[in-house]
Amino acid sequence: MTDVVVPQRLRSGDRVAVVAPSGRVDAQRLEIGIEHLKGWGLEVEVMPSVLAGHERLSYLAAEDKARAEDLRTAWLDARFTAVFCARGGYGVQRMLEYVDFDELAAVPKWFIGFSDITALHEPLNARGLVTIHGPMAAAVEQLAVADGRERLRALLFEPESVTDLLAPAGARTVAGGVAEGRLGGGNLALLATSLGTPTYAPPAGVVVLEDVNEDGYRVDRLLTQLLRSGWFDEVTGVVVGDFSEAEDPIADVVHERLEPLGVPIVEGAAIGHEALNLAVPLGLPVRLDGTAGTLTPLW
Repeated sequence: MTDVVVPQRLRSGDRVAVVAPSGRVDAQRLEIGIEHLKGWGLEVEVMPSVLAGHERLSYLAAEDKARAEDLRTAWLDARFTAVFCARGGYGVQRMLEYVDFDELAAVPKWFIGFSDITALHEPLNARGLVTIHGPMAAAVEQLAVADGRERLRALLFEPESVTDLLAPAGARTVAGGVAEGRLGGGNLALLATSLGTPTYAPPAGVVVLEDVNEDGYRVDRLLTQLLRSGWFDEVTGVVVGDFSEAEDPIADVVHERLEPLGVPIVEGAAIGHEALNLAVPLGLPVRLDGTAGTLTPLW
């Protein structure tokens, strides 16, 4: 099994980079978010393509190669100790062919983002690098929530202080028991659409699942595709995060599809697209206690 690599913790005075691998970024939102990062004593540099825009496609931050090159440049620049994504949206999958993940994983540093950014977490975690699924640089609503902002800061600056990844919001038991393994997963739609691609990396351990704007039948379809593909074959436990802005309840779908796995499952975790988004370290070994509703990082 690939060794786990945890990047060095951040310190006041460190310089970090902001990249935009996905959707178009609003400059005002980004400016507000950067002020939060500066409040932690960080120096922040925004990479050139973040606010460039795509010549033809308004939903992309910039051209595919430009976004990939900015990611590479920021990652390999020794001045930067972390790389923050500006936002999610859509676009990461378009640029994956231009990213050398072996090259990036050989230079461990913190990488932060969620939603569409799942497509980058997955291959990095598969190479042993621990990354952070959490609020991004232009996620102003999430960075404005003290508990979520403090969780992200703690993981970056003093990770040993985080002892329960589901606290303070907690989670509800669906299926009890205890499971261990590396934490994987992320955005359900992105995980399903990576099947059969060169960056596909099925998890072996505990997984977290979240999504937005996916109604019950679509969640059913996505989970069914993962189940039929064997994606859950080595999953030892499941943490169900937020399924935001769905027109119908998702809980029944999740229970019906995932309880037959026979593994510990909790739901209602504050992980996803709601204002309170508790950052979690993907790729890190964890212990899920489905009965107690706790998720312990095994640093």
